[in-house]
Amino acid sequence: MPGLLGKKLGMTSIFTEDGQNIPVTVIEAGPCEVFAVRSKDKDGYQAIQLGFGKKKDKKVNKAQLEYNKKNNLESAAILREFKNFTVEDFKVGDTLTLEGLFAEGDKVKISGKSIGKGFQGVIKRHGFGGVGGQTHGQHNRERAPGSIGQSSYPSRVLKGMKMAGRKGNELNTIKNLRVVRIIPEKNIIMIKGAVPGKVNSIVEINK
Repeated sequence: MPGLLGKKLGMTSIFTEDGQNIPVTVIEAGPCEVFAVRSKDKDGYQAIQLGFGKKKDKKVNKAQLEYNKKNNLESAAILREFKNFTVEDFKVGDTLTLEGLFAEGDKVKISGKSIGKGFQGVIKRHGFGGVGGQTHGQHNRERAPGSIGQSSYPSRVLKGMKMAGRKGNELNTIKNLRVVRIIPEKNIIMIKGAVPGKVNSIVEINK
């Protein structure tokens, strides 16, 4: 079964039937149009390409624009492929919505780009404890990474060393998130807990 593309609207909290107040992420999921169907015979794998949102035709490359006109499709802001399921029931131009795909209580996995934190040092990026302290004669090196060299052999910094650098802005996937509530007429799905990404970022919802 394919998933859906959606837009993260933000977080809130709702009360369950037994009176619990739980945090939820509100996502506008779909509607998504099927832009292409990949088959094993033609493409070597099975998948469908879904489009979400709208984009002006002048911002779409010529090849994609001609393909859209040929199949009577409106230009989509985001195109993504969903794999690992049978695609015989889908054809180009179909519209997928929340109804029939997800139900309250389902477990889903959600992928999105985490919030970018910019260039950060080793304490914030990797949780280092710092070098010594002011009581050990340190002047201004409390948040430094410390020694990174390897003496006379191999006389180089090993690959993968935890150092300062960009933090966040990476594709993350969180599994086993529970669908708490669905409002199909508004294309709204509420997921228990937090999901990757900032407000208005694009996320993928998969069963």
